[in-house]
Amino acid sequence: MQQTAVKERRNLLAVFTVAAAAAVFACGCGNQYRPVVTATNPVGPAGQPSGQYAIAISNPGPDPANAATCQFLPGLLTFVDVSGDTVLSTPNILQLPTLSPALPSPCGAPTPVNPNMFALNAAGATTTSGSTTVSTSGYVVNPQGSFNEFPLGNPTTLLTQDVVQTALSEGANPISMSAISVGTAGETVFVTQAGTLPSVGASIAALSVSPTPSLLQPINLPPGQIPGYVVGADGTQRVYAISQDASGNGEVSSIEGTQLATSATIPVGTNPVYGVMTPDTRRAFILNQGSNNISVINVVNNAPDTGVQVPNSSVGTIPLAVGTNPVWADLSTINSQLAVLSKGDGTTPGTLTIINIPLCNIASPTGNPNCNPANPTDASNFGMVLGTVSVGVNPSMVSVLSDGTKAYVVNNTDPVHCAATEGSVSVVSLSSFTVTATICGITTPLASDPNANPTLVHGHPATIASTAGKPTGKVYVTSPDSEDLTIIRTDDNTVETHITLQGVGIRVLTTQR
Repeated sequence: MQQTAVKERRNLLAVFTVAAAAAVFACGCGNQYRPVVTATNPVGPAGQPSGQYAIAISNPGPDPANAATCQFLPGLLTFVDVSGDTVLSTPNILQLPTLSPALPSPCGAPTPVNPNMFALNAAGATTTSGSTTVSTSGYVVNPQGSFNEFPLGNPTTLLTQDVVQTALSEGANPISMSAISVGTAGETVFVTQAGTLPSVGASIAALSVSPTPSLLQPINLPPGQIPGYVVGADGTQRVYAISQDASGNGEVSSIEGTQLATSATIPVGTNPVYGVMTPDTRRAFILNQGSNNISVINVVNNAPDTGVQVPNSSVGTIPLAVGTNPVWADLSTINSQLAVLSKGDGTTPGTLTIINIPLCNIASPTGNPNCNPANPTDASNFGMVLGTVSVGVNPSMVSVLSDGTKAYVVNNTDPVHCAATEGSVSVVSLSSFTVTATICGITTPLASDPNANPTLVHGHPATIASTAGKPTGKVYVTSPDSEDLTIIRTDDNTVETHITLQGVGIRVLTTQR
């Protein structure tokens, strides 16, 4: 049995550094291989890094010298120092052959890039006392099964040869990934894999990332389940793998951190698409797009949260308005709030719903003997909708500032506040539950001057990340039809600058919230 397991592990993962790699996967037009090129020079002065970075991944697109055979240039990481808005390095990563509509391809029609194919780990914990989470490693996976790991400690010296590449199992068909420190397994990257039936079934690949990526355990999903995303928070004893069957009936598989095995299967709503877990690892929230509701899981009990009982809804379910179509969520830990972003019908404005999610507190009211600090119950107003705010059309992502004051939403278009076909960023107050500012976008030609239209978001914004700071925090925005990273100040909600990514933006994350 041990020999079989070792053989399977060797077959599933082949680990090698980029410097020694002969090639990375090209696009689905064929199985060509091509060498990884050397890193490009950093753009702009490096200065003195602050220790806080924004990291964007971008897709330069087809190689002009080999476009006819559908060979792609390597993707790029762009490290931006938060304090000075300077680019520290731009190492190459795996090829990203899935194109945006802005980059026509001889390989056929382009398809969207899943932003959840890029993740950062977290060292430390974010709490209401103000401590912060700082990332130390980053990970990228592409649809062809190439997996990259890179350190974040000193981006000014990070080169392409420092990026470690791993090959997932053949036919894995990865969908998304999450980096979570769970149970005794420690720092683990969970990759959801659709597989290629009947030879390779749907599964979750649990990867150890220290000292180099290696397979800890393949976790098979029930037959007929289509995986979506793994939900968790650092320090949790278990994570939840979202999946649905061919009819859209959703469930989550509880994966224990001690043995990386499924301990329970919990039904959720229809067409679950995303989820978040509170930093204290007490509750998980699953967004169900088809049934327009949120399934709440008591992580300690590993079961639906029985404290949530809304009339005409299942136990453990928070209903949303009909037709809202939730797509993303973020947490305000300080305020005990869940911000749920819904895209609506795609032609009318989407909404941001702010939901109250406090748990009982042993100190408030004073001497509360019924509040178990190891497994606190929901507070009486848990699940209450505090406000529903209209934003732009087809919003895709929300980022909540760590101080709990504001949430920033990226909208594909916003005809109410901006030009009819242009996108925007909506700024939502988490105290008044209103839009307090709108930063409009503008479509710009690829490879255009990043200094053009300096007050507007470049392209149709799709991903967003934020970070705290003094005198101002920063919000970072990428667009699938722009090669510029837009940087917004949080003190006055104005565009501070744009930075070229040398390719269309796919996702941006920050190392410290």
